[in-house]
Amino acid sequence: MRRIIIGGTKSGCGKTTVTCAVLAALKKRGINVSAFKCGPDYIDPMFHRKVIGVSSHNLDSFFCERDTLLALLDEHGRNSDISVIEGVMGFYDGSCGSAHSLSEITETPAIIVIDCKGMSDSIGAVMSGFLNYRQNRIAGFIFDRLPEKLIPLAEELCRELGTEYFGCLPKSDVTIESRHLGLVTADEIGDIQAKLTRLGELAEQYIDIDKLLETESSPLPSYRAPSIVKLPNAPVIAVSRDSAFCFMYGENVELLEKMGCKIEYFSPLTDCAVPRADGLILCGGYPELYASELAENRAMLASVKSCIDAGMPTIAECGGFMYLHDELTDKNGKSYPMAGVINGRTFPTGRLQRFGYITLNAKRDTILCGQGGAVRAHEFHYWDSTSCGSGLTAEKNDGRTWDCCHISEHFYAGFPHIYFYSDIAAAERFVKKCIEYGEKNGQDKTYHLGG
Repeated sequence: MRRIIIGGTKSGCGKTTVTCAVLAALKKRGINVSAFKCGPDYIDPMFHRKVIGVSSHNLDSFFCERDTLLALLDEHGRNSDISVIEGVMGFYDGSCGSAHSLSEITETPAIIVIDCKGMSDSIGAVMSGFLNYRQNRIAGFIFDRLPEKLIPLAEELCRELGTEYFGCLPKSDVTIESRHLGLVTADEIGDIQAKLTRLGELAEQYIDIDKLLETESSPLPSYRAPSIVKLPNAPVIAVSRDSAFCFMYGENVELLEKMGCKIEYFSPLTDCAVPRADGLILCGGYPELYASELAENRAMLASVKSCIDAGMPTIAECGGFMYLHDELTDKNGKSYPMAGVINGRTFPTGRLQRFGYITLNAKRDTILCGQGGAVRAHEFHYWDSTSCGSGLTAEKNDGRTWDCCHISEHFYAGFPHIYFYSDIAAAERFVKKCIEYGEKNGQDKTYHLGG
């Protein structure tokens, strides 16, 4: 399996721009390419999908054990000519969830993107630091925002340091805006296809695509695929999906489908009711940007509340959690009524709250695990709540802990995002709760259509 990781020196160094440029150039050549994102990011895979026309997948070495990572990489990359994996933050950042960690586990060569704005000879110091910091599989470098007059310097630095020059991207008029959770999503950019086409042209002109394709990859290490049981009488699960609720790991849905579940997508923005279902997932996203429209859709708010009040097994993460509150306050300080399941309001803080990987420890039996069990999760949000819950104890790697989440045997709601492949038993537990609910209620599910 031919594969590369496009890592970077830091967040915001141009990894996504370079990755999209490379993907666009490969696609233009007619090469069958698969795309992946290292870490828990939702937005970058949306851009990958816009380029190559098929889903991009997350590979997260905090969430997943070695064998699961290799199985996911193999499953979604085995039929491609090359797999391109975009890194996360700086190459070494993120401890066990870093791009460096993923490179080592999957034995994948890495190409490091350096933002060269404001530098000349110091570029060499950055290169030397990344090459020598610790054992790695760095194959070479791509130089972002490199003035054309410095291309000979970059080439010479690569020769001196015994590494490969894979090219550069000069400063251009192709820009992708950002907001408080990262880049603006791909669907929000009206001229996204024109931008991606232009990036592909720049890649063909300035990046050595042939050399990328020739980068030597060892055979994928052997692994034991995780066991996934297809459950009898598997349920229908309603999953939110629209502009306000767009943060959902594709692997979560795929795993539910492998278990036999049928997924029914719906829009809290535009639909009037939750579809007929046995379970409900309200995923993350940007409800704060659509607070007025969400509040005006009173039929949907009533439908969601009716489902949960009736005991429908529910997972509500981050944006979905915010939607369940009495009120949501937007960045201008205006408050809007929401579903009223959780007595409290969410509000902007202007900075990241409790950012990063955590382990959620259960104080009692829950929809995700039994008492004393644990589930890995990730938080990334600028809004907070007057009612974060206290059903689980979150623990950081550095030992810090705090209580969080509203939890029961049929309900999970909180800011932390869950990745089902980190604990397939948690997904199975949720599905079984949905099956029990469906069997208990039979075909009479009209109650959740709201008032």
